[in-house]
Amino acid sequence: MHITIISGSHRNPSQSEKIGRYVESLLDEKFDDTEPFLYSLADNPLPLWDQSIWEQDETWVTRLAPLKEQLSKSDAFVIIVPEWHGQVPAGLKNFFLMFSRFELGHKPAFIIAVSSATGGAYPVAELRMSSYKNNRLCYIPEQLIVRDVEKVFNPEPGSNDQRADSYYKDRLDWCLDMLIGYGKALKAMREVTSIHDDRFSNGM
Repeated sequence: MHITIISGSHRNPSQSEKIGRYVESLLDEKFDDTEPFLYSLADNPLPLWDQSIWEQDETWVTRLAPLKEQLSKSDAFVIIVPEWHGQVPAGLKNFFLMFSRFELGHKPAFIIAVSSATGGAYPVAELRMSSYKNNRLCYIPEQLIVRDVEKVFNPEPGSNDQRADSYYKDRLDWCLDMLIGYGKALKAMREVTSIHDDRFSNGM
């Protein structure tokens, strides 16, 4: 199973990418038959959306082709989103403008929200409210909100709050197992269901 992890922070380095690296290694080491791929939005690798994307501009086609191929073959996604001023970062919103139902549609996604303090709920609500509309991404019911992120998921055990670190890792393990289950179920659904109809290309 191909699982793509999107680290939604523009920063380099970032706490989101730190967690993304952990998720990537966990999927690779603990879960059988998974092929994780981490894509980071650090340093804004995707320029801002413009009209020429819809007009099949050759520059955009060439730029997006490798990532479109990766997303298209993915069976599930992990979306890691930091909370910036109570919002989803612009680069991640931009990402969801770039790709469509043909890359993301009817595939499960697991949200991991990241906060340097005790926040993190607003980005979850924002993603669930609108980011799936036209691309038909399917967020699973579970999410993980990592608070005080500087104190957990660090490679050096002494840098972690051991109680919080253990809790988050156990919950992450459980949620990834669930994501894989959804991935298998929705893959079977896509194989027997007509999921694309140009008459209804956009969500309501």
